[in-house]
Amino acid sequence: MAKAVKTSTGRWHVQIQIAGTRDSGTFATKREADSWAQERAVELRAAKSGKTGTIKTLRDALRQYAERVTPTKRGWVKELVRLKAFEGPTHAKLPASKRLSDITAGDIALWRDARLKVNARGSVLRDLTLLSAVLEIARREWGWVDVNVCRDVTRPANPDHREVLIHGPQIRRMLRQLGWSRKPVRSVSQAVANCFLLALQTGARAGELCGLRWVDVRPDYMTVDGKTGKRDVPLTPASQRTIGLMRGFDDVLVFGLKSQSLDALFRKARTRAGLSGFTFHDSRHTAATRLAQRLHVLDLCTMFGWSNPKMAMVYYNPKASDITKRLR
Repeated sequence: MAKAVKTSTGRWHVQIQIAGTRDSGTFATKREADSWAQERAVELRAAKSGKTGTIKTLRDALRQYAERVTPTKRGWVKELVRLKAFEGPTHAKLPASKRLSDITAGDIALWRDARLKVNARGSVLRDLTLLSAVLEIARREWGWVDVNVCRDVTRPANPDHREVLIHGPQIRRMLRQLGWSRKPVRSVSQAVANCFLLALQTGARAGELCGLRWVDVRPDYMTVDGKTGKRDVPLTPASQRTIGLMRGFDDVLVFGLKSQSLDALFRKARTRAGLSGFTFHDSRHTAATRLAQRLHVLDLCTMFGWSNPKMAMVYYNPKASDITKRLR
């Protein structure tokens, strides 16, 4: 076995070579160096024989994915939270301590069923998709397993799409509660009101509006950075006026709000206004339904950032009576 050598800096350096593969590390203590050398030697031998899954656990895969893959993604912060949650009490049925080679589709199915008893289908679907992504990377790139067992697990049915529209009286009550006026914004509540109004006018998401900078605003369009990347959103005279009211509130960001603050303040205002049954994101449904009456479906998809025209049917929620009126 390789011996750790003390360096001039007082740390301990160790180098190993297993089946033609070399690796090394430097540690604060000799014990840490020796321990690493032993564990790494076992890993290299297992990798050489194609049996890494016999020593690596699902927890190891989750942590390595969080360290190497998640930081390269958009929205990495939320994914990191979800990966850490896999090791917590809410995922007690997940075989995190089990060796990858011993995990079966039945293990994942038991975890899925336990989650479905206390969580919505949409949440379970997202967790199952993420877990499958972890195991797929472990299979394809790390060579830890030969099979991604998640592929053999039946996925829950897709959740029912929300078809909630925010109606005119509700919008007016919200704007009054938030102190909206046609004057330049001078309070956080008024900023929330204008953010809500621009969402209704353009269909932009809360995160996109919170990240909107003044340099992203042009006379007739704004550039938002969303789930599918950057896109240009056209601005009507009304939406231009809404943005204009924000001048002077924040030097960099148009609304000067964080997504979490926007959501919390919006919910509080809704409660104070005596309203319920809708969320800030329902402004996107409302905007799509309104704009679909004026735009070609492909223009609507471009404006909302949908690569699949079928998404228009998810967000466009007209009533049959409204369609009847337009046919007369």
